[in-house]
Amino acid sequence: MTGVTGVTGMTGAAPRFQPQRVPVRLDSPPRIEGLGVGVHGTRSLRDVFRLPGLWQLHLYRYTAELTVDGVAYTVRPGYVSLVPPGVLVRYRYRGRSEHLYAHLRLPDRGAARTVPVVQNAGAQTALLSSLLLQAIAAVPRAPAQAVAEVWSALWRVAQLSVATGTGGGHPAVAAAIAYVESCLAEPLTVPDVARGAGVSHNHLTRLFRAETGDTVVAHIRHRRMERARHLLRETTLPIATIAASVGVADLQAFNKACRRELGASPRAIREGAPGPGA
Repeated sequence: MTGVTGVTGMTGAAPRFQPQRVPVRLDSPPRIEGLGVGVHGTRSLRDVFRLPGLWQLHLYRYTAELTVDGVAYTVRPGYVSLVPPGVLVRYRYRGRSEHLYAHLRLPDRGAARTVPVVQNAGAQTALLSSLLLQAIAAVPRAPAQAVAEVWSALWRVAQLSVATGTGGGHPAVAAAIAYVESCLAEPLTVPDVARGAGVSHNHLTRLFRAETGDTVVAHIRHRRMERARHLLRETTLPIATIAASVGVADLQAFNKACRRELGASPRAIREGAPGPGA
C-alpha cells in the first residue's frame, strides 16, 4: 500500500495542521477502472469504505467532512482529493452531494512527486472539471481520450501545490498565479485576482510580496510580456493580435511595455533581438 504521511504540529500554543501527502508517479498514463459523477447523501449521510487496489480522485461540488486514514478534513466545492489504494475513508455529508470521480491504477515506476491528499483547486477548478467531464463523455467512444484527459487532470492536481515553484507556498498565492495565467488576455486588476484566489485585495498583496518578492501588478506585467515574447518569436501572428492576446489592446502601449520589460520593440524581438532574460 502506498504510504500516506501527515502530522499535526505545534507553533507556540496554536496547533498547526499539516495535510497528509502521498508520493505519486505520473510519467506513464493511468489505467482507468471507473469514471463518472458520484451522488451521495441521499439515502445515508455517512459512507465508510476503501478501494483495496485503486487510487481515488475526487473533485467536489459540495461541503462535507472527509476523514482519510484517521485525519479529518472539511472539503468544499472546488476541493480535490487523491487517496491511495487501501486507505480507509469516511464521509459525513450534509445532504445530496455530487462529485466527479476517477478510480485508477497508477504506475509504480518513474519519478515520485509528493502531493497533498486534499487540496483546494482554486482557480484550477473549472479546468479540472472540464477535463474530467470530457473524460467521462469520451469513455464510450474514445477510451484513449479519456485516459489522456484524466492523465492531464492528474498532472494539474500534482502541480497545484507547486504552482509558485516552491511547493510550500500559500494556496492563495498559487491560486492567484493560476488565475493570472488563465486570464492574461483579459483586463486584470488586483481585486479581480484576489477574488479568483478567494482572499481580500490587501491580504493577497501582502501574501504575494512575502512569497514572491514582487507585486501582483508586476507579476501580471511580467507574465504578459513573457507570453508576448514567445508568440513574437515562435509564431507568425500579427503583432496587433499578439498584443490583444496578452491583454494590451493599444499598440503604442504594447510597444512601450515590450521595450520596458523585454528590452526591444516587438518587431526587433520578432527579428531575434535577445533582450533581458532570453
